[in-house]
Amino acid sequence: MATVTRENLGLLNDKLTVTITRDEYFPAFEKTLKNYSKQANIPGFRKGMVPAGMVKKMYGQGIFAEEVIRTIEKGLNDYLTAEQPDIFAQPLPLPNPEFRPSMDNPTDYTFSFEIGLKPAIELGLNKLQAPYYRVKVTPEMTNEEAERLQRRLGKLTEPEAVASEENVLNLLFEASDAEGTVAEGITGKEVSLLVKYFTESFRPRLMGLQKDATLVLQLNEAFEEKERDWVLNDLGLKDDPAAGEGHFRVTLVKLGLVEKRELDEAFFQEALPGRNIQTEAEFRQALEADIQSYWDRQSSNQLHHHLYHVLLEQTPMELPEAFLKKWLTTSGEKPKTPEQVDAEFPTFLNQLRWTLITDKIVGDNQLQVSAEELKGSFRQQVLSYFGSMSLGDGNLEWLDQYVDSLMKDEQQVDSTYRKLITEKVFQWAEQQVGKEEKEISAEEFIRMNEEHQHQHH
Repeated sequence: MATVTRENLGLLNDKLTVTITRDEYFPAFEKTLKNYSKQANIPGFRKGMVPAGMVKKMYGQGIFAEEVIRTIEKGLNDYLTAEQPDIFAQPLPLPNPEFRPSMDNPTDYTFSFEIGLKPAIELGLNKLQAPYYRVKVTPEMTNEEAERLQRRLGKLTEPEAVASEENVLNLLFEASDAEGTVAEGITGKEVSLLVKYFTESFRPRLMGLQKDATLVLQLNEAFEEKERDWVLNDLGLKDDPAAGEGHFRVTLVKLGLVEKRELDEAFFQEALPGRNIQTEAEFRQALEADIQSYWDRQSSNQLHHHLYHVLLEQTPMELPEAFLKKWLTTSGEKPKTPEQVDAEFPTFLNQLRWTLITDKIVGDNQLQVSAEELKGSFRQQVLSYFGSMSLGDGNLEWLDQYVDSLMKDEQQVDSTYRKLITEKVFQWAEQQVGKEEKEISAEEFIRMNEEHQHQHH
């Protein structure tokens, strides 16, 4: 049996030296050599009749070296299995200049490896007070969502002339001079816009226009900044600083108007299927609950994002960085240069720290994802893909068959498992902290999130 000694090299960094004797590898070498003699195909000799001396001369050294290395690796793996040190990745071979296996000198051999050890981690979430921002749903938000659904499910008509801020205009934009003359070879671009997207001062120029009517405009005059950016992007002119000052001849190609749906039972069933909503009051109550549920999910996501940074930045952790850089150098398909390692190391270190933190949370709290949870997640993914579309006559046998096929896809299962276990990690973390609930508006929440993301990029 191989002898393994362990020696500390530095912070969480040890050296393992494996020593094997002649008796541990030589019998296996001789047996392999004999089997090779029986199977070797060498011109001039029948199979199985090749002289052992010739086989040994031709292939012996390679077989000998392979058997020595295999025995060393087995000794190392047996030690790791028995002692179970908590290590990163695989041991790295150290320079072993005196290691020269020779068939002509079968002796004891020694080979050294380097290992990096995982640190002990202490989490302090139970001492943390974390902000939880709850968005207040206003009647205006409910009204806006109701109107959005009324228009999305409304009927598109084609009136004769522009008469409302809700008219949909399909407009052909062609670069021109101030009089509307389009130079030869200019190609136009069609853009679809609502009348209300134009500036309030410009809208009267649109009223009464009929199909094929034309007018000349400047984008800076016709649109406020946000809408102007949309139009410039649609026209492929976002990177042209002078485009806003230029003139365009605009032709009304098509005119439409979406007639809002009536707030009746048929609309309620189509907008929110399966809820048996019969009155406007019930409809608005359901919308308010849906909107609140959406913002509560955003609030939980924001809290989880906060906890992620707290755990990552405030969990004391020492790591064997010199070893990890060596490992990173050789971990890919091609060895990395020192410059590549230095560039990748900060991101690698953050990912590693987060992996160690989540592994500890999962292990200490025995968090698991069951097969039924995986199936349920796949099922929900498929159903959400169809959305409100009809799923046939209610026979969902095909859905179960499709989910079963997904469960056989290792990549899909691994991705879904990681998503679900991460959710459980954050659910656990959320229960450990004291939440300071603060009511804010949706606008404040969005602005706060944008500022927070800007700080962390």
